[in-house]
Amino acid sequence: MGVARLLAKGWVLVCLFAGAHAVAIAVASGAYPISALPPVIVCTLLFVAMGLLFVGGYGVSAVHGGLSHLKQMKAAHFIPNFNDAVFLAFVVLSFIDQITFAPNHLSGDVTNALESAIYFAVPGQRALLYAIVPCALDGGRIFASAFTWLLAIIFLCSSISRLKLAAGLMRLERATHPEVLGPATLAFVLGIAAVVGIQLLFVGSVFSFLPCSAYADIPGRLIVGLAPLMLSYLIVAALTALLASGHDK
Repeated sequence: MGVARLLAKGWVLVCLFAGAHAVAIAVASGAYPISALPPVIVCTLLFVAMGLLFVGGYGVSAVHGGLSHLKQMKAAHFIPNFNDAVFLAFVVLSFIDQITFAPNHLSGDVTNALESAIYFAVPGQRALLYAIVPCALDGGRIFASAFTWLLAIIFLCSSISRLKLAAGLMRLERATHPEVLGPATLAFVLGIAAVVGIQLLFVGSVFSFLPCSAYADIPGRLIVGLAPLMLSYLIVAALTALLASGHDK
């Protein structure tokens, strides 16, 4: 997977996830869905278009042949593979948990058990807890984060089991559409991004820099409900690129 496609997927997903939360917040505040949808849809589409404009410009200029590469795009290129389908399903589950289950189940046997397990396994969960408690904010955020980390770990383990197959497919795609960065450089760039993401989210370095207002609004919902899954996707992409940069034996 090239950098342009990875950035495009990530940007679209962030915009859609944020837009869905904006609608959910408006409805929870008493607004009618029919009146809350139009402005959110317009803003979401504008942000999506803005990001894709820059990403698309990089992608077109990076590939050999320029616009001729776009003419080779087929409908099959937009069909998600198995990993992408699982990832999107997990994103939907995380969103549903954030707006329905987590706010209404602040404590309980299942809630406490999952929070304790993730608290032990993920340093970032402890950092999030230490950051939220002084702000007097919970509202299910702790459980939502624990549930998202569980989904992220499941996705990571599941994807690693198919890593060799994904690397083989990447080699085949690279043979017809070479990546401008080159195999080794692409693996290095994705690896550095994954390491930074692990430090910020899994270790939890980012949480000490965020104000309480960030956790109470959409940025906090993105960090809690989407960022762990995106980190696992980035790690899988980096490992796939690293394996694909070698010789198949």
